[in-house]
Amino acid sequence: MSPGPAKARSTETRSGARGVAARSRSQEDAILEVTWCYYQEGMNQNEIAERLGISRATVVNYLAEARKRDYVRISLDSDIFRNQELARGLVDRFGLQDAVVIPSSPGSPDQSLDRVTRVVADWLPNLLEPGDRLGVAWGETVYRVAEAAPRITMEDLTVVQLVGSRPAALGFAAETCSATLARRYGAHCVNLHVPLLLSDRGLVEQLKQEPVIQMQLQAVADCNKTIFACGTCQSESHVVHTGLLDRGDIEDCTRKGAIGVICGRLIDHEGNGLDREIEDRMIAVTLDQMRNKEMGLLVGSGPHRAEPMLAAIRGGYATHVATCSDTAAAILNLAKDNA
Repeated sequence: MSPGPAKARSTETRSGARGVAARSRSQEDAILEVTWCYYQEGMNQNEIAERLGISRATVVNYLAEARKRDYVRISLDSDIFRNQELARGLVDRFGLQDAVVIPSSPGSPDQSLDRVTRVVADWLPNLLEPGDRLGVAWGETVYRVAEAAPRITMEDLTVVQLVGSRPAALGFAAETCSATLARRYGAHCVNLHVPLLLSDRGLVEQLKQEPVIQMQLQAVADCNKTIFACGTCQSESHVVHTGLLDRGDIEDCTRKGAIGVICGRLIDHEGNGLDREIEDRMIAVTLDQMRNKEMGLLVGSGPHRAEPMLAAIRGGYATHVATCSDTAAAILNLAKDNA
C-alpha cells in the first residue's frame, strides 16, 4: 500500500530539511577552507579558486562572510600607534599615562572614527586586569568600540553602565553599550535600571533609595576604570538627539561656556561642570566620580572633537587618550594657543 498524502509530504519535508542542512554544512566547510588557505597558507584568491574549483567571486564572498562571523579578526599592534610622534606629544604635554594616535582617513571623519574605535577595541583588553570594574559610557563612539571588541574571556571583570537609560538612535543607548561590551568580554554586567532623566527631583531621590538601585549606583561609584567619549555642544550632538537637551538649551549652555558633554553632564573649557537645574533630575555617574580613576580612556575623533577632548583632559577625566592624527594635532595646537 502506498503511503498517504500526509505521510508522503512528511517524508519529503524531512528529506528536504536534511538536504538543506547538508548544503549548509558543505558551504560552512568551504568557508572555513577558504579562510584557512587565505590567512594561514598565504594563498591568493585566484589560487584558492583553482584549488577548490569555485569562482574568484565566491572566494571573495566566503572571505567576507568569515569576517562577518568573526572567524577572522585582523588587528595591528597598538604599540605602533602608542609610539607615534603625536601620541608621545599628547602624553608629554598633558601628563597622560598613554595614548594611541591613528592616521586620519583621507576619506571622511567617519572613517577616521571607525579606525580609532577598531584600534581601541584591540587596545582596551591590554589595559584591564582581573578584578577591574569598568564603567562604560554611552553614545556612538563607545557603541562602536563595543561592537568591534574581540570575543574573549576577561577574568573577573565587571562592566558597569554609567548613565541611566534614555532612548537613543541606532542602538547607542547606555544599556546596549555596556551589555554588548560585557558579552564580548564574557564579563559580569551591572546595568543601571533607571531613567537617565526624570521630571521630578523627589522621584529621583525616591528611586535612589530603592535597595537594587542603591546597589547599582554603588557599582557606578566603585568603578576603578572608565571608557568614555566627550561629546560636542552643537545642535547635532548626542544629548540633543536623545532629547536630554533641546537645541535652545544647548545654545544657551554654549553661551554660558559649555564646550563638551561627559555622560550627559556639560563641562566648560577647563573641564568644570556647569551648574544646571537638570543636574538634580539626572541619575548617572557624577563628574566628580569620573575624575582621577586608575584609567579613564577617552576616545574621540573628528573636526569638532578637539576642544571637548581638551576640556576633558584638563578636567582630570582622562589618563589615556585614543584619537586620529588630525584631532591629536588640533588638541596640541589648541593647548599651545591657550598656554
